[in-house]
Amino acid sequence: MQLVVARIGRAHGIKGEVTVEVRTDEPELRLGPGAVLATDPASVGPLTIETGRVHSGRLLLRFEGVRDRTGAEALRNTLLIAEVDPEELPEDEDEYYDHQLMDLDVVTVDGVEVGRITEISHLPSQDLFIVERPDGSEVMIPFVEEIVTEIDLEEQRAIIDPPPGLIDDRAEIVSTRDDGPAEAGKGSDDKVSDAKSGDDKAGDV
Repeated sequence: MQLVVARIGRAHGIKGEVTVEVRTDEPELRLGPGAVLATDPASVGPLTIETGRVHSGRLLLRFEGVRDRTGAEALRNTLLIAEVDPEELPEDEDEYYDHQLMDLDVVTVDGVEVGRITEISHLPSQDLFIVERPDGSEVMIPFVEEIVTEIDLEEQRAIIDPPPGLIDDRAEIVSTRDDGPAEAGKGSDDKVSDAKSGDDKAGDV
């Protein structure tokens, strides 16, 4: 499975480094030296990471064969894509990759069908499921332990215990997917977590 893990930004300095917009919660794993990444557009890659460092809070990468500012600037806006085993799980048992949660059926603890997860929204305070209902409307379900009681990947479903009013007609929303176009049909490498402590663990964009 291919997942977008970063987007290349502007050139930094004159020795071929670039800034990157990280799209993964595991940059040490996905964007470490030696990693070979596919690209979009494909004609630019594959690219092999030679070095990486953090400067002023931004990750800087240098790729093999890119030695000057001109070469680095030519990579601007390129998406970096990692090949990920779809069966791979995050180390924390309470965390899930976005692609594992997409298309799960959502049902209540009483067995009532709610809909299907079509999007994961990562907000500073919490992660949210965007759920498409059978009638085409959408509801937003906070991914917190008090509401999402179980994620059953084997049965491909998320079981929820919604408070009154959460999934009635007044909870209908417009999906955040309308904020911008999808990128080449590829997923992201973000993780979301059932945050028992209330801490947000999935803030990467």
